Amino acid sequence: MRNFCAAFAALCALALAGPPAFADTKLVIGKSAPTSESNLAANVGEQLGIFKKHGLDVEVVDLAGGGKMIQALTGGSIDVGVGAGFQMAFIVKGAPMIAVCEDASVLPFVIGIPWDSPLKSLKELRGKTIGISSAGSLTDWLALELARTQGWGADELTRVSIGSNPAASTAAFRLRRIDAYVGGTSTFIGMEEKKVGKALAPVSTYIPKIAAGTIFASSRLIESNPDALRAFLAGWLETVRYMKTHKDETVKIESAVTGYSESVTSQDYDLTIGYFTDDCKFNQEGLAVLQRSFLDMKLLDDAPDMSKLYTEAYLPK
Repeated sequence: MRNFCAAFAALCALALAGPPAFADTKLVIGKSAPTSESNLAANVGEQLGIFKKHGLDVEVVDLAGGGKMIQALTGGSIDVGVGAGFQMAFIVKGAPMIAVCEDASVLPFVIGIPWDSPLKSLKELRGKTIGISSAGSLTDWLALELARTQGWGADELTRVSIGSNPAASTAAFRLRRIDAYVGGTSTFIGMEEKKVGKALAPVSTYIPKIAAGTIFASSRLIESNPDALRAFLAGWLETVRYMKTHKDETVKIESAVTGYSESVTSQDYDLTIGYFTDDCKFNQEGLAVLQRSFLDMKLLDDAPDMSKLYTEAYLPK
């Protein structure tokens, strides 16, 4: 009888305690560009606990470029990749992933020049030398697109690969190796602070719309746990809403992640926060520009059916 009473008491205690707690679903999120404005929402959402609120245990990892992101998605070391629309070309090549969110429809890039440069407009870059990160990269295409939209021949703008590290572009400016450089908005805000370089014009002046920031999900995640992907995208959009209404808190987190001062990060926030989309939906005009870029850069031989490279099925209803 005593044993029965003890067992009954234990069952009552369990009932009063409620249902057992379950661990959050683990997702590994890979950022292709650790300091890119459109990638940083992953850090903000993770640090504020927004993804956790959606039942996710998110780990954010930094990767060295879009190629590394695709390798990580293919190899299964990450579940979701935060990258750029240009990586959609690799879906055609067989990468086991699909684009699930257009998180930014404007590229956060700038054409910048040395601090003491006499140049005043993009048209004055005709016949000049412009620095890019590497041949075949996004910045290479941005330089080619500048020449095309200005009506120049491809040989009327000399492109030089100098890497994507801000220290490399700073050195190239000081040594007069280049007349201009294609870089991130925050790069030139930092340069202006040190009187090394300055922005000439944002690339949005000649490329108004493109599928810029893009989130990719691995085929493995979609097959095994589509609800986790839905939860992540809901958390992402909640994070973006928070960022747009909480500048000071966002700047503090982003500054700590990127290493840029809060002054630089604050200016960058003002210039780029409007680039984030509010619904993750893909812009058809931007997809058309992206499709053409695949051919311009010879990433693909034929124009792909863009509708097969993305889905909006996992976005919040």
